[in-house]
Amino acid sequence: MKIDILTIFPDFFRGPLDYGIVRRARETGLVEINIHDLRAFTKDKHRTVDDRPFGGGEGMVLKPEPIFECLESFGDVASREARLAPGAKQSVILLSAQGRRLDQMLAAELSALDRIVLICGRYEGVDERISEHLADREVSIGDYVLSGGELGAAVIVDTITRLIPGAVGNQNSTRQESFTEHAELTSDGPSSTCVSGGLLDYPHYTRPAEFRGMAVPEVLVNGNHEQIRNWRRKTALAKTLRNRPDLLERVALSAEDKELLAQIKLAQGTDGDGASPVSTKD
Repeated sequence: MKIDILTIFPDFFRGPLDYGIVRRARETGLVEINIHDLRAFTKDKHRTVDDRPFGGGEGMVLKPEPIFECLESFGDVASREARLAPGAKQSVILLSAQGRRLDQMLAAELSALDRIVLICGRYEGVDERISEHLADREVSIGDYVLSGGELGAAVIVDTITRLIPGAVGNQNSTRQESFTEHAELTSDGPSSTCVSGGLLDYPHYTRPAEFRGMAVPEVLVNGNHEQIRNWRRKTALAKTLRNRPDLLERVALSAEDKELLAQIKLAQGTDGDGASPVSTKD
């Protein structure tokens, strides 16, 4: 995959892209990331990239010329019409608070592309002609306002890079994380790793089995995979009920899930509001 980032602060990316999975993916050639300074595409001696908006108003807006000319200098980015066509393998993304909120489904969609261009907005935003005639989609990383799109671009790069086959040492680990909305089945039924299926992830424990009087739940060390699977699913449901009950309305719950959820609510003496953690001693 090739990723180009358009920004007025190229030095910002010296840190976020030089560590962990993103660094390894770059070193092994799985992803190529290029940073482009928009000021290099200005024409005046002050290298001006912003201006006041027509009609008045507070703040400054990024001008269209540097962004259009930077993208056009690549020479290998498909037209907007081609990028909007079904099956297209390229996307030009404008980081914007008005965009579609990034989630795991969108991250998976983007990770399957061959080429991505990320445009980092700043100040009060960008000239509207960029979103109307240049970018083929707008993306936001959350319902809040940042000073610019650089942090959002770094988040998107990390999120999609780790989904590229080969980027993570054990690719199966990306299939059982929070918000992953597919099930893992074996010939014997659901795996004991119990992928999240759109829920929050189940609790994880490692050695030592007892630390400062806090013991790992017995069910995880008894070797019974069916009990482990049941415990993990139940604790994932309980954590989701407690922290993100909205997710329960968006995922397809099996009959077993509904029964486990009913047990959790009954044990907590609640109908779902103010839920407390499920016991880990099952």
